[in-house]
Amino acid sequence: MNGAKKTAFALVDCNNFYASCEKLFRPDLKHTPVVVLSNNDGCIVARSKEVKALGIKMGVPMFQVRDAIKKHGIVCFSSNYALYADMSNRVMTILEEEAPRLEVYSIDEAFLDLTGVGHVTDLLAFGKGVKAKVDQWTGITVGVGIAPTKTLAKLANHAAKQYPATGSVVDLMDPDRQKRLLALVDVSDVWGVGRRATAKLKARGVNTALDLANANPKSIRSEFSVVLERTVRELNGVSCLDLELLRPTKQQIICSRSFGHKVTDKRELREAIAKYTTRAAEKLRGEKRLCRSVSVFIRTSPFVPSEPQYSKILSAELPCPTDDTRDLLAVADVLFDRLYRAGYRYAKGGVMLADFYEQGLFQQDFLRADSARHHSKALMGVMDTINHSGLGHVFFASQGVSPQWSMKREHLSPAYTTKWDDLPKVW
Repeated sequence: MNGAKKTAFALVDCNNFYASCEKLFRPDLKHTPVVVLSNNDGCIVARSKEVKALGIKMGVPMFQVRDAIKKHGIVCFSSNYALYADMSNRVMTILEEEAPRLEVYSIDEAFLDLTGVGHVTDLLAFGKGVKAKVDQWTGITVGVGIAPTKTLAKLANHAAKQYPATGSVVDLMDPDRQKRLLALVDVSDVWGVGRRATAKLKARGVNTALDLANANPKSIRSEFSVVLERTVRELNGVSCLDLELLRPTKQQIICSRSFGHKVTDKRELREAIAKYTTRAAEKLRGEKRLCRSVSVFIRTSPFVPSEPQYSKILSAELPCPTDDTRDLLAVADVLFDRLYRAGYRYAKGGVMLADFYEQGLFQQDFLRADSARHHSKALMGVMDTINHSGLGHVFFASQGVSPQWSMKREHLSPAYTTKWDDLPKVW
């Protein structure tokens, strides 16, 4: 008798998350088609179920579907990342209370480790209870897929969304049910199977998830990769992927945005680079890392070939690793001066931090005095605390007081959950 412990995972995925967050505080839009737009209100990045039913694709530029938006009364929203992040945190907090271990996979998805839970309660009933609790406590609807591996849990979640009769909860612990579902799923819909792999697999007659599950794992490894071999084993109920409880350390931090309009003024462009540097430094401290490499880039729009084109990136190495915004701003400003060329209409700029060190774990230069600023850690900590509190904002003058280059967000909804003045009012 095999003494190995029977694993069980649940994937909980929020339905149409960005659009659902927007509808949550607008009950008048409950049955109205809603889309959320990307930075500068450029492309559709989220769709409600009503919009999906109209056949409007993800990623399509807004100007291409203006007629459809007007015809069907589609309501558009600019991306409200503060709202989405806060609602995501509320959902994840509930899920943490429901399972012994949790992996936050993305802003709207999480894996739960349910190993052993089936000994004390029915897993299907458990999944329905989790769904009901998240629905009631946050107003966000979710789908739940339960299976012995993470890959099968992904497919179970896919089925929970695809088939209304499931009530948005699918238990795929039974091997016979697994095979029935795998036979219905195209191989391209299997988690981790990309477009290139799909084309190669279909050329070999592997068209469904069941075909892939029946493939020889060793042959798949030799022809494709060890990653796809693990997928084959996972499809057969052998757990090869454990929960990632700790986020992998980032190797670089990039802060970049397209501007709300083409920028020609050097001062405006300098303010944008200072803003991105400040944001990147804040993320760096959030990772509890120091960096030694700073890169700055600016470019014109490649989508307007009739205009003069310019694109360049420059990098510099600091003498000592730092997370002090002031040090990074000083380097970024020097790089910007070397980059900037007059006579161009700039569309985008950004900053990249790299070459990370853990705090206190790097070799000092013996020929250079310690250049760390006095009380740097305390000052940066106070700034971050104020800026994260929602009660005020501290910034460097180099960022500008009222930047004209900021993203275009003409359809931005209120910060319903993170700003007192934007709390919904009931009369």
